[in-house]
Amino acid sequence: MAEISRRVMIVDDDPDFLEQMRMCLESRGYSVSSASSVQECENQLKETEPDVVVLDLMMDNEDDGFVLSYRIKKQFPNMPVIIVTSMTHETGMDFDETDDPGHWIKADAILAKPIRFEQLEREITRLMRERA
Repeated sequence: MAEISRRVMIVDDDPDFLEQMRMCLESRGYSVSSASSVQECENQLKETEPDVVVLDLMMDNEDDGFVLSYRIKKQFPNMPVIIVTSMTHETGMDFDETDDPGHWIKADAILAKPIRFEQLEREITRLMRERA
């Protein structure tokens, strides 16, 4: 049985979140790359293809996460994308209230910040298994 690759890219404009998630993922054996903007992520994707992308919904612009997720899914339809967002906390809007957020949000999972590392790792593991 082939070993499942474990490359994760984290995209967030919060350096503390990037570093915290990097340390946690690397301690569990993941290879982690990070980007702090849409442009930086897109440049890295030209060089290497991670197994999963975890990205913030709101970065420089409020819709950066939606735009980036759409672009990733258009270029790499099978690449799992997880959006993390504090929108629920800040606005009260809950993505779980929709019947199927995947029909308009091009992401495989949406997690509300603050997220627990175990919650993120569980989603990464699930999506990697589904992709394998």
